[in-house]
Amino acid sequence: MGKRSATLRLSRTTYFSAQLGFPMVDDETDRMLGEERPGPDDIESVLAEDTLADVLHDDPLLIDVDASLADALRLMREQRRGYVLAIESGHLAGIFTERDILMKVAGNSINLERTPVAAYMTRDPVTLPAGASVAFALNHMIIEGYRHVPVVDDEGRPTGVVSMRDIIEYLCDFFRRDILNLPPNPRRNTQERDGA
Repeated sequence: MGKRSATLRLSRTTYFSAQLGFPMVDDETDRMLGEERPGPDDIESVLAEDTLADVLHDDPLLIDVDASLADALRLMREQRRGYVLAIESGHLAGIFTERDILMKVAGNSINLERTPVAAYMTRDPVTLPAGASVAFALNHMIIEGYRHVPVVDDEGRPTGVVSMRDIIEYLCDFFRRDILNLPPNPRRNTQERDGA
């Protein structure tokens, strides 16, 4: 067991001891945590070893590059997604996102039915392969400020889109019980009474 794992175990033991109000033995804590936490013990191994193929769960929203802004907006609204990928000859030509709507479209006099999505999309977006690690994608998205990154195959055809939300939800699955059992206000003093 590495130094980081020992620190993580010590902090979990301390946390559970404080929450339960009595000291807990490390063996008991290890047993409890082993039962409650499926998957890897260390989030770093998930980030480094798991790939975007593990994270992706939806087919990408695709639209022809010549389609109208109205069509793109309709598709995004109907599918409840924050992006649409513009395709030209079967290959990725661009991405049109909520940010493009806010920064380029909103507040301008634009005929949505006659204006092609190509006029306002981000052309030739940065892409990642499905084999890229979750850590690499997350780092890239944070540094570059991307919320959506298209995932493409070896021939440049889109196979999915990874979003910051997808990665967060994927990582949260490893800690589902902890997250679902968080109090509504974790910083709230537990000694305060509710109500009058």
